[in-house]
Amino acid sequence: MSPSPPPARATVAATPRAGLSSTEAARRLAADGPNLLPGNAPRATAAIVRGVLTEPMFLMLLAAGGVYFVLGDRAEASFLLAFVGVVIGITVVQERRTQRALEALRELSAPRAQVIRDGATRRIAGRDVVRGDLLALHEGDRIPADARLLEGGLSVNESLLTGESVPVDKRPSSGPPRDASSLLLASAVVTRGVGVAEVEAVAGATAVGRIGEALAATVEPPSALQQASRRLVRILGLTAFALAALLVLVGWAWNDRPILESLLSGIALAMAILPEEIPLILTVFLALGAWRISRQKVLTRRVSAVEALGAITVLAVDKTGTLTQNRMAIAALAADAQSFTASEARELPEAFHRLVEFAMLATPVDPFDPMEAAIQEFGRRWLAGTEHVHDDLAPEFEYPLSAEILAMTRVFPGADPARHLLATKGAPEAVADLCHLEPERRDALRLEVQAMAARGLRVLGVAMGSWNAPPAIAHAAAPAWPASQHEFDFRFLGLVGLADPPRPEVPAALAQCRDAGVRVIMMTGDHPETARAIAREVGLSARPDVVTGAEVEALDDLALRARLAQVDLCARLQPHHKLRIVQALRRDGEVVAMTGDGVNDAPALKAADVGVAMGERGTDVAREAAALVLLDDSFARIVAAIRQGRRIYDNIEQATRFVFAVHVPVVALALVPALLGWPVLLLPVHIVLLELLIDPACSVVFEAEPEADDVMSRPPRPAGRSPFSRANTTGGLLQGLGLAVLLLAANALLRHWGIGDAEARTTVFVTLVVDVLLLTLANRQRPFAIQRRTTDSPWVARMALAIAVLLAVVLAFAPLRTMMGLAPPGVATLAAAATLAALGAAWLGMLGIALRRDRRVIPAA
Repeated sequence: MSPSPPPARATVAATPRAGLSSTEAARRLAADGPNLLPGNAPRATAAIVRGVLTEPMFLMLLAAGGVYFVLGDRAEASFLLAFVGVVIGITVVQERRTQRALEALRELSAPRAQVIRDGATRRIAGRDVVRGDLLALHEGDRIPADARLLEGGLSVNESLLTGESVPVDKRPSSGPPRDASSLLLASAVVTRGVGVAEVEAVAGATAVGRIGEALAATVEPPSALQQASRRLVRILGLTAFALAALLVLVGWAWNDRPILESLLSGIALAMAILPEEIPLILTVFLALGAWRISRQKVLTRRVSAVEALGAITVLAVDKTGTLTQNRMAIAALAADAQSFTASEARELPEAFHRLVEFAMLATPVDPFDPMEAAIQEFGRRWLAGTEHVHDDLAPEFEYPLSAEILAMTRVFPGADPARHLLATKGAPEAVADLCHLEPERRDALRLEVQAMAARGLRVLGVAMGSWNAPPAIAHAAAPAWPASQHEFDFRFLGLVGLADPPRPEVPAALAQCRDAGVRVIMMTGDHPETARAIAREVGLSARPDVVTGAEVEALDDLALRARLAQVDLCARLQPHHKLRIVQALRRDGEVVAMTGDGVNDAPALKAADVGVAMGERGTDVAREAAALVLLDDSFARIVAAIRQGRRIYDNIEQATRFVFAVHVPVVALALVPALLGWPVLLLPVHIVLLELLIDPACSVVFEAEPEADDVMSRPPRPAGRSPFSRANTTGGLLQGLGLAVLLLAANALLRHWGIGDAEARTTVFVTLVVDVLLLTLANRQRPFAIQRRTTDSPWVARMALAIAVLLAVVLAFAPLRTMMGLAPPGVATLAAAATLAALGAAWLGMLGIALRRDRRVIPAA
């Protein structure tokens, strides 16, 4: 018994429908609200503040304030807590900035829907779909709301709701009784067919909305870097608390220091050790980086993909629409040893009428695919007014393209109910096989195909046929069609060659990839000769060898990996071949970005390190499986995203190195005086003041740092490289260690000369504040360089101004100065601080030269 056939592919809106008016749609949207499932609403300011107050750094600040209240001066306690409020304010602003960037990305990545309004089909955000809207659905679309199918025929995957992975066939319903066979559920995926459906429920009233919030929650999982940073902060946090407790005991019990001074020293040490800026760096840099990438017309659906961009070693890209413009047009025909070139003709000879007629019959009247649209456009232009155009003829059944047969057949009713007309198009070799051509005819056909493909044309074979159904089948209400196209008899009609010109920006983008050490592999379903021709035209590869889908099937994993190392072109591929290629490349240690657009591309997009979906021609399923979406399908956008990804990672490394560097002298100034019995140099209030500079330096100055000159002329970074690696942190620790030794030595020397504690603390504190700026400059792309205004970040100058204003206020305002234990700055104090700052700059400069000479220690800044 034959299997149940899938629904026939039908034409969308065969009956003209106007849909809702824009005015009525706006009224319903205002009445019912947006079509959004319950999800993660943006955090309120109160929730952000609560989150900030639970961070270890702020718990330490509150503890210091409490100690001041109990054992110290209430004015000092109030002042410290006021600073806590300022730091919280800065953190809230940064959190809001990050949140706005993520909300902008969510708005861009919101599901889209094609609706019929005011008599025209338009694409709108899924959130704007309302009750009564007419949805125009195609293969690969995710259904945005519960709806009732009115026209066409669909196969729908409802596994998200039912757990059943087998697609369910849907039939139209125009009135009661309206059973489940016509009901389309929100979040289901159209796997085949086209149709028109009327929306019956939106948002929480849909079936998926009633199931609960769990399905709608879209929590971005932390990236590998974010997970590593949390582990690092947790370890350092435990270390900080243990050392702080030990320091309190040593100071109070061993050195007989006052309990207030011992507690404040311990709290200051814990605050100095905690690198609470690191999670902030990664959150802000990745979120704002994704927003910056979106300005390059590349939508980041998963922020964690941003960190992988700079490590990409292989780009596996589609030819059609990515390297080419996806503006298909029939350029040539071949039939019965005759050829036709569209650019050289004014009319279509009679010899080609039957070929074009059956190419049109083998294509939907209102196609979604650009190639099929080109066939219909050509036929309507050259066959207008003839009997060869059949826009009103609907198919009875359709055999879709499959991995076994690279051809599709549509079955139409004939004049006799028992007789059916067949129209087929597909890969020339597959159509030739269906037509059972003689070996000599196949050889001649192969030469014709190669000649057309060598011109860069995508070549299709076209055939016609007929089928006389047995009497028992012919009169059945639901005919049992043959299981395979091979059971029909076909006659080969000829070849259709379609041209798709390359995108003009592709050659330059490919040159950038070569300079950046990124290998580009073309993956296409076209003929190998077509792949070679396009590769030559755009300069993709000098290697003419091509691996085909048949070879991929025949090779084992080891042989396939060895073969892929020798070729840059893959042709006649099916989606499952792409998955195997991606897996083979990754097993070879490559970091792979792969482009795709179809439903069946989703597994390969998920398997790639960075899946890239097409925004213009891609399906909803492909977009949801991918990490990035190209909004205009251009290959050059991927290269721009890689450039941004490398810049973002470089800046994360710089900021991380700065954090390690700036904490070393702070820790040293909090720890060493307590161990040596010196007067306290740094109090919690001093560290709070430093945080007012360190946090913006991390999250603003380094985030806005322009790209390095060599960002696209160096190899990709190793996949296992981390900003917390020894190579990066060693440089920062050496920077900070040199400054710490300099400041401690200066303090010892000042004490030896009989300088008072307040004057010595003032000299050390002023130098430490200036050192924050010096470390910022030393860890930029060009250390200490005054860059051109067109490429430099304005935030460095703003930070320098903020430091100058901060020091002026602290030193000039007597109550604040006294509260911080500082002395009025004299000429000697300022001269000493300037000398120490100059020595610090000299140390950082010499260290930078030494480290850049030895790339094994730290990458060149």
